[in-house]
Amino acid sequence: MDAHITNTPAKARTDVSPPGTAPAARPPAIAPGTVRRLGLGLAAGTLVWAVSIFLFDPTAGGTEGRIGDLAGLAFQLGLFGLLAVQMRTRAGGTSRVSAVMLKVEVVLLALASAWSLLHAILPEAAGDGVVLAVLDVFWPLSMLGMFVISVKLVLARRWRGPLRWWPLVAESWGVVTVPVFALLGEAASRWVGGGHLLVGYAALGLLLVWRPELTFAGQESPAVQDGK
Repeated sequence: MDAHITNTPAKARTDVSPPGTAPAARPPAIAPGTVRRLGLGLAAGTLVWAVSIFLFDPTAGGTEGRIGDLAGLAFQLGLFGLLAVQMRTRAGGTSRVSAVMLKVEVVLLALASAWSLLHAILPEAAGDGVVLAVLDVFWPLSMLGMFVISVKLVLARRWRGPLRWWPLVAESWGVVTVPVFALLGEAASRWVGGGHLLVGYAALGLLLVWRPELTFAGQESPAVQDGK
């Protein structure tokens, strides 16, 4: 067997970090600017729904009812943005169960949004429409799903600071508003409900705009540090 001796130095490997240096941080799955835009959408959609609750009777028919339905749809579209951030950052944890939970909530919210749109376009079908009657169930189911996700988010500890807890604050809407309705009536519950939306989901959206790095599972993105 021939032996070949060469004076050419071995090529340096580029797939390892130099000794004593930390490995490069993985880029976040979603850009901070995207988190800010989706947070702004959540805040705007919530504001539209809250204002409609202040100004119009959500249980009324006619124009007021349609405005309430469309305003509720604006809020639901904002929730899709929140779910997108939660899915991309794995806010509820890295397990398959957590991923499936978010996908199920997207389906529930889509069906609830379909009710809002159809009820605004075809309010006369609300009384005897089987499809609308079935879709109506998904409004409370979608909110229940958001509550479960907010609890999972707290337990997962991937989102940090106020963003870890604020989804749970936002999802206390029913716990606060329903007793007020039972004790003080519809007029008081409208003001409390609309106000809670501003304190809960609108504030959550603004937190995403202000501090998107808190969604990045314990590490701050270089893009946030550069102000991008």
